[in-house]
Amino acid sequence: MTIRALFCGTPDFAVPSLDALCRLGYEVVVITQPDRPRGRSRTLASPPVKVRALELGLPVWQPERLRDAMEDIRRFAPDLIVTAAYGKILSEALLRLPRVGSVNVHASLLPRWRGAAPIQRAIWAGDAETGITLMEMVRDLDAGPILAQERAVIEPTDTAGSLHDKLARLGGEVCERYLPLYVAGELVPVPQPAEGVTYAEKLAREDEWIDWTRSAAEIDRQVRALAPVPGASAALSTGDEMKVLAGRPMDMGPFGDPGEVKPRGDALWVSCGAGIYEILELKPSGRRAMSAGAFWRGLRGEGMRMRGNASDDR
Repeated sequence: MTIRALFCGTPDFAVPSLDALCRLGYEVVVITQPDRPRGRSRTLASPPVKVRALELGLPVWQPERLRDAMEDIRRFAPDLIVTAAYGKILSEALLRLPRVGSVNVHASLLPRWRGAAPIQRAIWAGDAETGITLMEMVRDLDAGPILAQERAVIEPTDTAGSLHDKLARLGGEVCERYLPLYVAGELVPVPQPAEGVTYAEKLAREDEWIDWTRSAAEIDRQVRALAPVPGASAALSTGDEMKVLAGRPMDMGPFGDPGEVKPRGDALWVSCGAGIYEILELKPSGRRAMSAGAFWRGLRGEGMRMRGNASDDR
């Protein structure tokens, strides 16, 4: 019997999981977010899951509210619901609808990093590993019983972008490996332990500003957690703002007060609360990305220093 699967997902992260359902031979209907205006031109753009679903010849529904699609969903009568970064909460009635169950592909090793930004928060916290959790869905945020987990190493050079791609691929592999076992009733859901629960809060604008009184190692984790977007923000004492796109902590003591800057070839060294952070690439406000050294030479910035944020007058 062919399994009817309702797949709910929106961004790039969800695409490998959708591909996995198709490789398994399931009959798939896709629900994704409506097309939204993007970029400076505010041109309507389709979410990546819609683009991929249309390439695969799958039906795509884009309800503004899920309850508006409930009649269609009931007619489809899914055996299984799979969600991956859909961006909306499924109602209790919808979760109970499928014959087999409703599962979610989550980008962390639950119960660590429940919530909206598990990839960024894992890097920022300095975690050595993360992974994918396949869990049964409940109404509470990412609190459902665990069906399967696969681990992934967080490399010292991983950014949110590179780790996102790694986990997206792993999410597809987890779906392909474990969903057939779940459908066959061969996976036993294991309740999440009460110990070790942490929440991956959504990134806020204030999270972007670098505080140079922190250690170079902490700043490095922040920059990598925010790369490629939205980027870690910094400002010079002149008021020039920038996004720090790439850099590394240096294994040496600071050469001055936090925020003091020294050019070093095509890079900039910034003295931190502990250690030195070497900025390799940055993007000045309103301009293209460039090497830190080229930016500095263009400013003729002798004696300037970094500020902690746009309103900091240190």
